Amino acid sequence: MFYSNSNELSHNLAAIEQHWQYCNKGQLSSAYGDIFYVHYAPINPRFTVVIVNGRIESAIKYRELLWELALNDIAVVTFDHPGQGMSSRLLDNPQIGHVNNFKQFRDALQHIIDTLVLPATDNWLFMAHSMGGAIVCDYLQNNPNSSAKGAFLCAPMLQINTAPYPTWLASRIAKLACQLGFDKRYAIGQQDYREKLFFDNELTHCEKRYQLFQELYQQQTKLQLGGVSFGWLNAAFSLTNKLNNASFNFPISIASAKQDTIVKPDAHAQFANRNAQCAIRSYAGKHELLCEVDPIRRAVLTQFYEFADSVTLNETGS
Repeated sequence: MFYSNSNELSHNLAAIEQHWQYCNKGQLSSAYGDIFYVHYAPINPRFTVVIVNGRIESAIKYRELLWELALNDIAVVTFDHPGQGMSSRLLDNPQIGHVNNFKQFRDALQHIIDTLVLPATDNWLFMAHSMGGAIVCDYLQNNPNSSAKGAFLCAPMLQINTAPYPTWLASRIAKLACQLGFDKRYAIGQQDYREKLFFDNELTHCEKRYQLFQELYQQQTKLQLGGVSFGWLNAAFSLTNKLNNASFNFPISIASAKQDTIVKPDAHAQFANRNAQCAIRSYAGKHELLCEVDPIRRAVLTQFYEFADSVTLNETGS
């Protein structure tokens, strides 16, 4: 079940890169430009997982996970959101993370599902991280009859940590800035991509995985994305406010990070309490649980495998 660990990661990099090169990759045209996608299916997949990544991320960052899922006979479809990664950027300054409305992200996800997932299988589920978790929830709320079997949400963006500003103030500032026509400008305190040293990072305790991520963005500068615009922030507040009052009649499993400073872990527990089919487990990690130290990462993946097996059809079809 587990094929990767941080101590042997350097030895596995060749195999991980080989698998990445073997994956089917391409671009889908959309109303928001080209959407970069990655698709891999083993000969007899147990099921298909649609990986919906977080802000500033790219499918290529998940190469280790894609390799490990393939060794577990799991098919994968993943992609880069409009405005980041290897998809088309939405502003003249490609560093600004911008969106007018999260419907743009939902539309891109729908396009991926319609084009790459539904023609191939009806035995599929979501795995989503951070902003991707909010996008999946938005998708499910607008598609209550989705054929997806379930959604595994890893540190989902249900409430943003706006410290040192209170959320109500940050929300009002973002809305006012958009009304004044500053929607495509960096929000307060945001700037172009800047590398952070490991000791100063808010993402993971795993130095090896963090350094690989940093090296990837140094080597492929087109992946770099800076902070968010007032427009993105206003749209994010609008969506998270809606999700905080939403109920889902759908199997959901949440992995929450106790040391998360990017999103608010308390919102995960509140979401689970509102939704009878939602289970939650908390881990002593930072925001990127899928890139954490091995004991945490393996526990999170165990949660995913158990959830996936409980909601998808197994190999005998029962």
